Amino acid sequence: MKSITYVSPEEALSVIQSGQRVFVQGSAMTPTYLLNALAQQAHRLRNVELVSITLHGEVAPAKAEYKESFFINSLFVSASVREAVKEGRGDYVPIFLSDIPELFRNQILSLDVALVQVSVPDAHGFCSLGVSVDIARSAVNSAKIVIAQVNLQVPRTHGDGMVHISRFSAMVYVDTPLHTAAFGENVTAAELKIGEYVAELIDDRCTLQMGIGAIPDAVLKCLTNHKDLGIHTEMFSDGLIDLIEKGVVTNKYKRIHPYKVVTGFALGSKKLYDYVHDNPFFAFLDIDYVNDTAVIRRNPHVVAINSAVEIDLTGQVCADSIGTYQFSGVGGQMDFMRGAALSQGGKPIIALPSRTAKGVSRITPFLKQGAGVVTTRAHVHYVVTEYGKVDLFGKNLSQRAKALLHIAHPDDREMLEKAYFERFKQEC
Repeated sequence: MKSITYVSPEEALSVIQSGQRVFVQGSAMTPTYLLNALAQQAHRLRNVELVSITLHGEVAPAKAEYKESFFINSLFVSASVREAVKEGRGDYVPIFLSDIPELFRNQILSLDVALVQVSVPDAHGFCSLGVSVDIARSAVNSAKIVIAQVNLQVPRTHGDGMVHISRFSAMVYVDTPLHTAAFGENVTAAELKIGEYVAELIDDRCTLQMGIGAIPDAVLKCLTNHKDLGIHTEMFSDGLIDLIEKGVVTNKYKRIHPYKVVTGFALGSKKLYDYVHDNPFFAFLDIDYVNDTAVIRRNPHVVAINSAVEIDLTGQVCADSIGTYQFSGVGGQMDFMRGAALSQGGKPIIALPSRTAKGVSRITPFLKQGAGVVTTRAHVHYVVTEYGKVDLFGKNLSQRAKALLHIAHPDDREMLEKAYFERFKQEC
């Protein structure tokens, strides 16, 4: 076994050169210590491209003062880098989450260096990619150089995330908490009502995928009387723990990976990270497998639950932007919306509050100018707000508009009825 030698971050990062492309592991596993150290080397670097999905915590290289040294090329824009993308110090690559590993493998985005955070090595020299295996697995496989932030607090997860220390060009030791997030603490009455409507669409023995945010957690709160649910999802958070401990989630009737929660990453509290540590009930797998529609559809009765920024009257879903402002990314929404639709008895669901926090209708005559269509109207089936649920599958444009109008906020329906008449030349 290769001997374990830890070096300073300055020494580890000295291999990074101007003009290189550097992958950064994301979500809870964002290697903040290494990123801060990299920013300190900005004086010697120019045009280093940082590639990642969601990054958490402060991302020092994304600061305006380092714009000559670093460019943020994001595959899923998060709060830490939104301003950099907005101000031209970064950009966004629209792509399905399941396709990202192909970018790395086929050298479409060739990686010179990968920065990852891992658990301490076991007796055999293997470290774990922890709670963010997703695209990090393929990045580790593809990068010319891999630098590891070895953290005593990273949980060891089962699945595809094991990496031998011989793969690392350098290792930097830290003992620091992982990034956390709380999605279900302040669930609104509207979100809870949405959760109730979605729960009505879920039968016993279904296999669930949940997107990120308060609505998926609200759905989980409404499933305590269900039986033998399965989980095959790109991510999950704390809301799942209670259902597992109550025996609601058993994974017993899944056709692939029965008796296991299949996921690409997890994001939540320290309690969640402790719960998945060395827990064989969870399989953290490469995202090009987890999010492959051919894999998803193999389980019957897959229910995919995702949210949106806005939806127009024909069913086009914008989930990644507010007009031209890039808010997030395509992620895995389309992977699972289509996978669920192809599953025997599956149900793809878009769930969203009828209005924004500022009182603007999320069901609109037209998407905002510049908005991105993440899920096309041909892919949309169920849409749920706090005012009800509708199934758009098989409906023509005017039928869709009527259905969506009736689950809009009551105060917005007159506006939508006028838009309906202008478009379809008939009374609603």
